[in-house]
This record gives sequence, C-alpha cells and structure tokens, in this order.
Amino acid sequence: MDLFMITITLELLPLFGHDSYTLNFNVMKKVRKNYSLEFKIQAVSLNEQRGNVSSVAEELGICKESLVTWRKLHREGKLTKEKQISSDPIREELLRLRKELEETKLERDILKKAVGIFSKRDG
Repeated sequence: MDLFMITITLELLPLFGHDSYTLNFNVMKKVRKNYSLEFKIQAVSLNEQRGNVSSVAEELGICKESLVTWRKLHREGKLTKEKQISSDPIREELLRLRKELEETKLERDILKKAVGIFSKRDG
C-alpha cells in the first residue's frame, strides 16, 4: 500500500490584534493503484498458465487479492475488453457523495487542529 504526503497550508487572518499565522498540516493518504483492463486480462491469463496465484501476483507486483478478484470477474464474463459503463446513476451519485464527505471530514479535522493551536496560544 503506497502512501504520499499532502501538505496543506492554512493562512488565518489576524484575530484580536494577533499577527496572522500560517499552519502546515501533513496528511497521509492511501494511494489506490489503477490497473488497465489489458493488464488485468494478461495477469489472469498468466495465472491460468502457471496456476499459482501467489507467485504470479508477487512476480507482477500486485496483491494476491486483486488477482483473485480479477479471476472471478473473468469467469463471470465481466472482465472483457468492451468498455464497461456504469449505467447506474444512483451508484455514481453515491460514489461522488462519499468522496465529497471524505474531503469535508479532512477539512473539518484541519480546522479543529487550527482551533486547538490558537486556543493554546490565547489561553
């Protein structure tokens, strides 16, 4: 699982005669790898030839669970070269709202930290 650092700079206006402050927050966020459909199909094909899921996954640098999932999709006929279109607008809206909620929670947490820092300085 890859992680990368996000640095967020929050500049606050002077409050009650205090100077303005700049706060930096470092946040660790998981990076989800996206593999192309062709890569997935080739990985499943290689796994069918060799038979051992663990060794093929390790050789390709992917997690074993991903390869197992791709094999299942391939057996069900869902892993095809035809473009897969999400035709469910409710699901699309749900995914959009979940992403928006995650971003809002991150912003809220940053503001909570800022309030805590300024409360300590004023108190």
